[in-house]
Amino acid sequence: MVSWQKHQDGRGRILLCFLLGLLWDTLTAQIRYSIPEEMEKGSFVGDIAKDLGLELQELSERGAHIVSRGKKQHFALSVRSGSLITVERIDREELCSQRVQCLLNFNILIEHNLNIYSVEVEITDVNDNAPRFRAEELELKISETTTPGTQFILESAYDPDLGMNSVQGYELSPNHHFSLQVQSRPEGVKYPELVLERPLDWEEEPVHHFMLIAWDRGEPVRSGTARIRVTVLDANDNAPVFTQPIYTVNVPENVPQGTVLLIVNATDADEGINSQVRYFLVKIPGKNSEIFQLNSVTGELLTLQNLDYEDAEFHEMEVEAQDGLGLRSRAKIHVTVVDVNDNAPEVTITSVTSSIPENAPPGTIITLFHVHDRDSGKNGQVLCSIPDDLPFKLEKKVDNYHSLVTDRALDREQVSEYNITVTAVDFGGPPLSTDTHIFLHVADINDNPPTFSQSAYSAYIQENNPRGASIYSLTAHDPDSQENALVTYSLVDSNLPLEAPPLSSYVSINSETGVLYALCSFDYEQSQELQLRVTARDSGDPPLSSNVSLTLFILDQNDNAPEILYPAFPTDGSSGVELAPRSAEPGYLVTKVVAVDADSGQNAWLSYHLLKATEPRLFSVGLHSGEIRTVRAFLDKDALKQNLLVAVTDNGEPPLSATISVTVAVADSIPEILSDLSSHPAPESQDDSLLTFYLVIAVAVVSCLFFTFIVLLLALRLRKWWMLQVVQSAADHVGGVSSSQFLGIDGVRAFLQTYSHEVSLTMDSRKSQLIFPQPNYADTLISQQSCEHKKESPFPAQSLLQGKDEQTSFQVNFVL
Repeated sequence: MVSWQKHQDGRGRILLCFLLGLLWDTLTAQIRYSIPEEMEKGSFVGDIAKDLGLELQELSERGAHIVSRGKKQHFALSVRSGSLITVERIDREELCSQRVQCLLNFNILIEHNLNIYSVEVEITDVNDNAPRFRAEELELKISETTTPGTQFILESAYDPDLGMNSVQGYELSPNHHFSLQVQSRPEGVKYPELVLERPLDWEEEPVHHFMLIAWDRGEPVRSGTARIRVTVLDANDNAPVFTQPIYTVNVPENVPQGTVLLIVNATDADEGINSQVRYFLVKIPGKNSEIFQLNSVTGELLTLQNLDYEDAEFHEMEVEAQDGLGLRSRAKIHVTVVDVNDNAPEVTITSVTSSIPENAPPGTIITLFHVHDRDSGKNGQVLCSIPDDLPFKLEKKVDNYHSLVTDRALDREQVSEYNITVTAVDFGGPPLSTDTHIFLHVADINDNPPTFSQSAYSAYIQENNPRGASIYSLTAHDPDSQENALVTYSLVDSNLPLEAPPLSSYVSINSETGVLYALCSFDYEQSQELQLRVTARDSGDPPLSSNVSLTLFILDQNDNAPEILYPAFPTDGSSGVELAPRSAEPGYLVTKVVAVDADSGQNAWLSYHLLKATEPRLFSVGLHSGEIRTVRAFLDKDALKQNLLVAVTDNGEPPLSATISVTVAVADSIPEILSDLSSHPAPESQDDSLLTFYLVIAVAVVSCLFFTFIVLLLALRLRKWWMLQVVQSAADHVGGVSSSQFLGIDGVRAFLQTYSHEVSLTMDSRKSQLIFPQPNYADTLISQQSCEHKKESPFPAQSLLQGKDEQTSFQVNFVL
């Protein structure tokens, strides 16, 4: 009873599998198209939308696209028209060589529901190639003793097309001695044979020329020609004869280069040079000439390249044996490449989901992938598997497609991430395998705040940076997914003082990328660093955030020229004077140029150079100290006043510099300087005297005009005051003096201002000065004491040294 029940259960399972197989074949019916080769780019192949039963809009909405199995894409899916079109011109001979049927297979994937459809396109042959011979001229050597009816095999023409488009026949141009017979091999390939019709006579005609024509029956008919040259010989009776008409060998595809596959052998019944046989491969255009080589003496067939069963399973060649005087014969060589398990399975991920919610139902598709093994037979059969302890399983689809689906409910609290290893192993010996890793994240609630890779960051930026430039980039990572992992960035605070501008005027941050931008040009001399706090906040509910400190260090640039502190420029317009005694020895320290640079580091390293001097070899400047010393002792011929131009240069890039003019007086004391200067009076010229005279007249005229203006203004004010008094006396009969009278007088007094014109005249009129100080409206009169004080002009020691041609100045004060 139990065995009968098991038998019924087995029959039920077989029937169920049979019905499921029929249903599977119906659902996965292959779509087939057929197009000729050499079609233009963008040519119509088929209506995919119609054949799939979809509307045009559904193709784009469901994400339909082509998944190619090969390395090159030959077709494209036009979503707008729903048509399958070519992406390039297709050459059948390049893709399929001499295979009778040329098929291109690919798949169309619908992303919406991960349905996949198999498409097969057959490329039919067109007559786009003409027959052609290996050589333009074929040469035969035939003995004059050869009997009529003897046949000579000629080289066959090669046409890469198939069927009626390949070589269908041969013709021979008219001649008196030969005819042509066309033979067919068992596989249907036609080859020409030259038949001797009349005996040859070397004395009558030693060489014969005619044409061999090969043609096909395609549309249009194409043909190729070769010249035949027959040389008549007078003593060679026997042609070489191969030991067998066809040489066959089976070779595994992994044989090394240079391996001897077989040896052909032909014998010649003649003696001497007529019996010496040499071997040649009848080269047919294609890859065979690049793969094999035949030793012309030994007849050994060698490999020049590695064989590949996946590229070509069979190679056919013709070998020709030729004796010393040109008689020849041919045989065929068949090389069968035996497949070995040298290709591991290839796994191509078509669609993958990196994240799945933990409440996903069983059967949810995670990954769709395709498995392919280039080997054949058992070597090309592949089995896919995953570890047993995972809550997933593999389901087989059409055309070696597999899907990874959930097998049971997921629990993120136990496992949040899965690294699934899909192993594809073939059945070869030894078996080869490929592991593919698929990473799956189980989505969860927003329970992780964004985190930075460091607890604190520091960045360095050159001062004088352009506004709006990117200065740093921060990135925070959130282990959550989707919106919970969407991070936005913002700035919190800084170490700026209270009176400083807000942080928003210094820097800003891109809220999406975390890139920090400078809104102003930083100045190292004002601020050497800027401390910020950056907040990273996710978009979960509720949002979580984290902070990180960022310190911006401002790097110095050479943007400040050296500032000379000593000698300082006099405020009165004169040049500074340094004293050097006449008795100074070489190396005497005259003065020292002191300078500072607001920059730092090497930008503040200063060097001093003497650019110009009255006596170039009299003084030197210390390169780093700035000390001005004498190089030699003073001579009588040296000038009393030495002008030096000193340059101070920093060590920045580019270097900046400043210059100072130093006047050195050569004398032992100040009185000596004065006596020297007085002993060399400057000659007065008539022009200088006239210039001084005109200057005095101009000052007097200006003073008169000003005095006239004051008198006129006072008269106007008095007239206005008198008119006011007349009006008041008419309105008020009580006599008296009102306070407004004094106010009027005060108003007049306000215009009485003291103007002091200070004129400085020298013997050298080019140095004369006229100074108009600003009026002081707070004072109405100037006392005589202040005026006398103004007449006393200070006469500092340094102002005495104005040059050999300069004289002491005197001051004239005009007081109104």
